Amino acid sequence: MNDKGADAEQRAAQYLLQHGLRIVAKNWACKHGEIDLIAQDGATLVFVEVRLRHSNRFGGAAASITPAKQAKLWASAQLYLQGIKSPPACRFDAICFDGQTISWLKNCISA
Repeated sequence: MNDKGADAEQRAAQYLLQHGLRIVAKNWACKHGEIDLIAQDGATLVFVEVRLRHSNRFGGAAASITPAKQAKLWASAQLYLQGIKSPPACRFDAICFDGQTISWLKNCISA
């Protein structure tokens, strides 16, 4: 990961902490890929994809979460949940940085 990506992930973690979530894991990796952040939002486990784009010229940060990326996130999350005895309710969020704008897209990826 490059420095800009690591910085975006750190900023995303801080943003989520400021909004009351608890960070459970960062850069959780498995054979399917990596989950940038895993957080707890009350009783809900949140898998967070962090995306950074300097402009919206090619659709912006949210548009860069392709169906293939979504499938990798889903498969990675399933593997993560196998290690939990009683898996909680879950959702997939994205923290998107488009230039200086930050967007929190809740429950934006579905199976």
